[in-house]
Amino acid sequence: MNVHVDLCIVPIGVGVSVSRYIVACQDILDEFKLSHTLHAYGTNIEGEFDTVFSAIKACHEKVHAMGAPRISTSIKLGTRVDRQQSLKEKVESVESKRNAST
Repeated sequence: MNVHVDLCIVPIGVGVSVSRYIVACQDILDEFKLSHTLHAYGTNIEGEFDTVFSAIKACHEKVHAMGAPRISTSIKLGTRVDRQQSLKEKVESVESKRNAST
């Protein structure tokens, strides 16, 4: 089953800047060959359910290994079984409807 995830991993106890931890997690998502898009407060990920959650676990392991004693993570996810739809298609659907109404 495919899943769409909005992931926000926040290392705690590492200071104000967390960009190096985000880079490490983006690299892990690449290693898992997952489609992902970084945004200002997290990352959208799409892929096979178990693969996505294995990657999220690997991100936690890496961030802890980098010295973060605690991590707070927010995850929003959605699955759909009636048809395949990419994150890009979801955004395009909304944008096309918005453009049609203007």
